[in-house]
Amino acid sequence: MTKSTLRILFIFALLCSGLSSGAQTGNAYGAYSPYTVFGIGDLASRGTAFNKSMGGVGIAARNRRFINCMNPAAITAMDSCSFMLDFGLTENNKIFDQNLDGMKYRSGNNTFNISDFIFAFPIYKSSSFMVGISPFSDVGYDYSSFESDKNIIGVTNNVNRTYYGEGSVYQLFAAAGATFWKRLSVGAELIYYFGTLDKAFKMDYEDASLRDIYAGSTVLVRALTGKLGLQYEQNLGKSMSLTVGATYRFGTRMKGLTTQYEYAELSSIRDTVSNIVLNNRDALRMGDELGVGIALKGGERWSVELDYLRSDWRNTNIDNGRYLGYNTDGFSAAVSQSFRAGFEIVPNRNDIRYYMRKCAYRAGVYYDQAYYRFNGNRVDSYGITLGMTFPVYRLYNGISVGIDLGQKGSMRNNMVREMYMTFNVGFNIHDIWFQKQRYE
Repeated sequence: MTKSTLRILFIFALLCSGLSSGAQTGNAYGAYSPYTVFGIGDLASRGTAFNKSMGGVGIAARNRRFINCMNPAAITAMDSCSFMLDFGLTENNKIFDQNLDGMKYRSGNNTFNISDFIFAFPIYKSSSFMVGISPFSDVGYDYSSFESDKNIIGVTNNVNRTYYGEGSVYQLFAAAGATFWKRLSVGAELIYYFGTLDKAFKMDYEDASLRDIYAGSTVLVRALTGKLGLQYEQNLGKSMSLTVGATYRFGTRMKGLTTQYEYAELSSIRDTVSNIVLNNRDALRMGDELGVGIALKGGERWSVELDYLRSDWRNTNIDNGRYLGYNTDGFSAAVSQSFRAGFEIVPNRNDIRYYMRKCAYRAGVYYDQAYYRFNGNRVDSYGITLGMTFPVYRLYNGISVGIDLGQKGSMRNNMVREMYMTFNVGFNIHDIWFQKQRYE
């Protein structure tokens, strides 16, 4: 490893620790959406800026210039003696619309988060290893309702209800892969989930003689699972190949504790009504996930890929409000599905005259069905993605940028429509290890 790589790793480590500590202070959300009130929140899109700018594909992708964490078998595509690192950032902007009681409401929010920190290196001949961390799910919401109907509140005067939640579940993963007979690649991944989710509720009475009610839950999430992957690559000519890939992530018990609390407050005097600690181990699960993909590649000039993913959360008990917070009425666990397609083209990687011809250009589309339903209605997401990678200096170093334009939910059946624009930035670091120097 060169001294320049060591410096880069040191800088990124400082940046990562600084952002992580900053995320723990103040009201910093990993994501913001009223739909995150349910379960463990919104599931984050996995993958680096390379994957996200192609619609989120990667199950069948084999690319030696980028780390592909979508399939543990894909890391065997990297060059021998190579060291690769990817550090990504995500900035999300949302506008929310809802029709309620004949009136249209609109609001907006934006968030900033680290999307991944991954490094990979070869082990022996055709085998490689990968370690990384990325968000798995995020909770973030803050909304209120004002009640003045005398048929509901009686003689208590007006009541203001406030709902607030934040927190994230992260996944720390380590994967290894190997290639056999130069065509079949297999991989296995160990995943550890950890994080804390806070969901709170406040009932504030306008009558100063009544005690305000505070209630909520703090969910400590811990879980361990595994993921298997394979890819088979078949040459179709001198510079074209077809790859099929598959992954399977096992469902697992969600360990940890849920602390439910409720207390009343009047004139700064707070009385505890209840404080209950529940063990989640035998109550909650995370759904499994099956993914398949097919990719067609024209050397290092272009590639196209189609992916499908399916995850079943119906029997996970994730819709049990006793363990995962208040105000989840109307939500129910479901089967999530994703359909994704992406395309990449590089006009001329070796062009010495025009820099823009050396850049990689990407586009993609996707359609997702969430792992929950609201009042029996599916919560769908769809969008388009665009992106580029700008080569930097030498080897495979580069900066990847991407944009995701999409919509989640709708304005029908009292649902909320989210229109979002997400920016992804990834720093791709590459270096050569164990290389003998010819001159002292």
